[in-house]
Amino acid sequence: MVAGINYWFAKLLLQRGCNVLIADIALLPEAKVLLEQYTSQPRAIFHNTDVTSWPDLDSMFDAGVTAFGNIDLVCPGAGIYEPHWSNFWHPPGTSVSKDAVDGGRYSILDINVTHPTRVTQMAISHFLNPPPGIEKVSPANPKRIVHISSVAGHVSGLANPMYIASKHAMHGLVRSLAMLETIGIRVNAVAPGLVKTPLWTDHPEKMKLVNEDKDQFCTPEQIADSMLRLCEKEDMVGGIILEVLPQERIVQEYNDPGPNPEHLSLSNGRKGVEDVFGWLGKAGWGVKGNV
Repeated sequence: MVAGINYWFAKLLLQRGCNVLIADIALLPEAKVLLEQYTSQPRAIFHNTDVTSWPDLDSMFDAGVTAFGNIDLVCPGAGIYEPHWSNFWHPPGTSVSKDAVDGGRYSILDINVTHPTRVTQMAISHFLNPPPGIEKVSPANPKRIVHISSVAGHVSGLANPMYIASKHAMHGLVRSLAMLETIGIRVNAVAPGLVKTPLWTDHPEKMKLVNEDKDQFCTPEQIADSMLRLCEKEDMVGGIILEVLPQERIVQEYNDPGPNPEHLSLSNGRKGVEDVFGWLGKAGWGVKGNV
């Protein structure tokens, strides 16, 4: 559901006169307000989309073209933070996992890696093959793809290895597409640290890792501002990973010093590690039917 960073980025674009298509499985009340506020020019529309369905993603682009005639900016913003139902420490077949033991896939990777990768392919194809009468992408007619990655893409952590792996994957994808800037397609990503959004605040198992009196949260508005700078600023070239922690910092591809530990730490992060070893200490970890 469009919330947090995605909501604020959509709102920011609408405030700047851009039409916006919101694609998700449902709308939260604040997103419904945007649709009610922006009905003409600029205009906000909703397209029901399961981001794990490639036909749904394809229809999302069709809906954008039908409504607006052209697409200039794509943000594959959906993501999840290793919930118990698709989690490295709760393997497929165990009682809390919704990943089928014979399914051959993990939901967290479908949402966090496969979906943004496929949307990026579709966006590039659309930019190169626009509808009749629409100018093709070029350095004089640039297009943008902005991913929402995470500081997790350049750190490690025992408690959430698949989430971290998914964000490492997105960092690699964005960097690998840097040279598309030469044909007018800029692909980059923000890498926030802690952001006060429902991705955290609606999940007690995550919030127990945080000391709200000590740990520093960014705001989703701040991340949306950083995303806009990636789109607009000439020096924010393709392939850039822009860390926001809460200060902005471009993450270097080689020999990067790493994020500022003062802005990164989860004061109670040890509780997540203790959970992992607690699960591993139970008889039959990973056996079908067990917790």
